Amino acid sequence: MPWFDWISLFTRWFHVIAGVAWIGASFYFIWLDNNLRTPPDWKKQKGIKGDLWAVHGGGFYEVAKYAYGPEQMPEKLHWFKWEAYTTWISGFLLLGLIYYHGAAIYLIDASVMELTPGEAIARGLGLIFGGLFIYESACRSPLGRSPVFFGVFLLALITVASYLACHWFSGRGAFIHVGALIGTIMAGNVFFKIMPAQRLMVAAVANKHDIDPAWGQAAKLRSVHNNYFTLPLLFIMISNHYPMTYQHELNWLILVAIGVVSAWIRHYFNLKHIGISRPSVLITGAIGMLLIALWVSMPRSEPINEQSDTTVSATPAQQLSDEQQAVFTTIQTHCANCHSAQPTDDIFVIAPLGLMFDTWQQVTARAPLIYQRASVSKDMPMMNKTGMTEAERELIATWYKSLN
Repeated sequence: MPWFDWISLFTRWFHVIAGVAWIGASFYFIWLDNNLRTPPDWKKQKGIKGDLWAVHGGGFYEVAKYAYGPEQMPEKLHWFKWEAYTTWISGFLLLGLIYYHGAAIYLIDASVMELTPGEAIARGLGLIFGGLFIYESACRSPLGRSPVFFGVFLLALITVASYLACHWFSGRGAFIHVGALIGTIMAGNVFFKIMPAQRLMVAAVANKHDIDPAWGQAAKLRSVHNNYFTLPLLFIMISNHYPMTYQHELNWLILVAIGVVSAWIRHYFNLKHIGISRPSVLITGAIGMLLIALWVSMPRSEPINEQSDTTVSATPAQQLSDEQQAVFTTIQTHCANCHSAQPTDDIFVIAPLGLMFDTWQQVTARAPLIYQRASVSKDMPMMNKTGMTEAERELIATWYKSLN
């Protein structure tokens, strides 16, 4: 439906805008905190812990950070919370619109696991909020006070989540759910720890009470967690354009590997902000990404099930009606050159979005999407490079409407 596409477009647009604002603020404040310098004595007497001068746009800026808080609360205080909240809300709405409303198209892959839409949605929500509960519980336990052990735990959590998602859902749906888990953890850090700590600090200053340093330390720790999550999350946001990652037989391992390497690269910039230059971190990160790319690009030999192949190849000719055969032939002519286990297109070497139309079963499973793209929006085939005619588009439309 056109209205659905417009809602999806504006939701995605808003999500990207909010995400840029949130991640930009995260990068900026981590950089700011790491670049504060010891202030002169007259500033120290006012309780200022560090300050920084910068030039940007049309003027100079001076930023100061108090060790505890100002003597009195200013009339106007800027909070940085809605960037996180709006990013999560719009992202979750987008998840519902695309992957839950269209679960049969984007989330479920019968070759991975046969699920009903309800079962798939329940597993997706369980993965996201179950992962959030485990993360929060670990943060509040003694494990959260040990950076090394907590880092190992976090890697294990993301690895298990990636493995489960990739063995439950389509590759694309699996990646986006791991991204949703990470994004929910990040938004949860803001909601459950950072904002409550900031409210306590503001109330203490307003009531002339002492500020407990533990409040700020706890909030800063969660902010650092979010900082290291940003690059893996950004990769997941764009991964649906690159099926060679999520369609790989070891897609869960690729997701974990890229997450680890991108967080390691982020570590280089965090060190650089505090004056520690370690090019080896960046170089090893770049080598790691190159090795992952080479591994993913290696030719893979897949076992052939002769019995299955015989059944599949015979199915179209033996069981299809004349109309179905005409539709199948049209799709084989204009769509399967890209959307196939072995594409013959001169550009795509892997099926875009992981969608394959080699069998009639695969075609019927994606009937709503084929109808939408070939007969409604008419943006497929791409640039109409195979020359699909209006009569062929109408043939697909008539067939699809007969299913409902």
